[in-house]
Amino acid sequence: MEKLKNADDLQKFRKSIESKHRPDMVRIFICTTGCRALGAEEVCRAFKAEIEKQSLTDKIEIVDTGCQGLCARAPVLTIEPMGVFYGRVTETDVPEIISRTILKGEIIERLCYVEAGKRIPYIRDIPFYSKQKRIVLKNCGSVDPKNIDEYILGEGYLAFSKVLSGMTPDQVITEIKNSGLRGRGGAGFPTGNKWEFVKEAQGDTKYLICNGDEGDPGAFMDRAVLEGDPHSVIEGMLIGAYAIGSQKGFIYVRAEYPIAVEHLKIAIEQAKSRGLLGNNILGTGFSFDLDIKMGAGAFVCGEETALIASIEGKRGMPRPRPPFPATSGLWGKPTNINNVETFANVPVIIRKGSEWYKSIGTASSKGTKIFALAGNVKNTGLVEVPMGTTLREIVFDIGGGIPGRKKFKAAQMGGPSGGCVPAQHLDLPIDYETVKEVGAIMGSGGLIVMDDSASMVDIARYFMEFCQDESCGKCVPCRIGTKRMLDILTRITKGQGKKEDIGLLKELAEVTKTASLCGLGQTAANPVLSTIRYYLNEYEELISRKEVQAPPQQGTAT
Repeated sequence: MEKLKNADDLQKFRKSIESKHRPDMVRIFICTTGCRALGAEEVCRAFKAEIEKQSLTDKIEIVDTGCQGLCARAPVLTIEPMGVFYGRVTETDVPEIISRTILKGEIIERLCYVEAGKRIPYIRDIPFYSKQKRIVLKNCGSVDPKNIDEYILGEGYLAFSKVLSGMTPDQVITEIKNSGLRGRGGAGFPTGNKWEFVKEAQGDTKYLICNGDEGDPGAFMDRAVLEGDPHSVIEGMLIGAYAIGSQKGFIYVRAEYPIAVEHLKIAIEQAKSRGLLGNNILGTGFSFDLDIKMGAGAFVCGEETALIASIEGKRGMPRPRPPFPATSGLWGKPTNINNVETFANVPVIIRKGSEWYKSIGTASSKGTKIFALAGNVKNTGLVEVPMGTTLREIVFDIGGGIPGRKKFKAAQMGGPSGGCVPAQHLDLPIDYETVKEVGAIMGSGGLIVMDDSASMVDIARYFMEFCQDESCGKCVPCRIGTKRMLDILTRITKGQGKKEDIGLLKELAEVTKTASLCGLGQTAANPVLSTIRYYLNEYEELISRKEVQAPPQQGTAT
């Protein structure tokens, strides 16, 4: 690969790629990450074989992409420049797609998205896409994540070049602070403030870490970004490293994400080959190197200090704070940690400016948020919307509503340590503050929809079982509190509950919440407290009737 030696080289290289673009070439974008489980790779191979067979290689190009979002229709593909979207495509559909749609311009109705009985062939008209605002997900599904040149063609690394050639670290931090970007990993701490703490911390060696340890059941936002647009994360990390004065970074990603790991390895090597990672980047004297650390899947390693311990080769367990990682983190050095989605927001903020970014969202929560929409909803998949979008808009306008003529009952927000939001709050504008008011948390973006067949007591029991199993056991409140709450919930669902159990659950929940060492224990009781708050009658009925409730049949998304 040609190594770029300065900012001018990057601009020239981008223009050279642009000059080779052929507007007459038909490009078929096929999701081969999440859709892989349902035969996308076979579809991809069938297209390549058919194109070769018909001698159409000079007219049609197949692009393997990341997740295109609408997982409920997998395997999915889009055909450009026509803008046609097809779902649930099989190998047998391939010859017809080429002969009818590509060569004749005809629409194959059975492969189109259906809304209210109407078939919609063009992606621009599908509500799932048209009602989103895709900033972080802009490239996911529309570029080959294994080809750095496609990222560069789409203005990739221009923000990093802008930073190196004309901004001081303080100016970068000021721009991020002014944008209002808050951490997308759950806590929502202002990103610019976090960077400033590390920059001002004493120490010659400083580390930058990307937290890709996504462990919430039903959540796959970070996985999709790492699989579909890894360079956006790398570029965000490069800008962050320049701002805080770091020369070494780590991407911590769970080993259960093999495609994400594979694409990250390719992206890092390509960035190095192009001179965008390593020593003396773009001839500026700035150096930054990046390694991947694979985690073993412990949920608690999503917590900063536990993640740091894991990178150091220790058992992933949280430690008391202070000292905070900003002053004493990885190997005792000042360390900054942001999650995947946070870093992926950074390049577009630098490129388009903080004023543009903060015009999106609410007064206290700026920009967009990605949600993994799963459960009892028609359009399961990845959704990116402005902060302040209502739950109703996500579930019904984008998600297509509840299938099977059933009614919306609740949405579990924020993962296993989040809360259940009932139907009465469907018009809740989703941002960091309002979500807390109703007993849930934003979390990393898991959003599981439940219909009126769900038992909310069993939902609480399920998430408590997860939290209890994932508790590292270091502190007593979490270790014992989650176990006792799980015992009581299990007893109630088996028809062996007692009247005093509800009061005892509340007491245990508050103690666990107040006294636990880390975020896992501090939020583990949220499903219990929120279900008691909104569905107390279900607890009382189970206790009074003394009958066993079968677990609800919840849908999932991959």
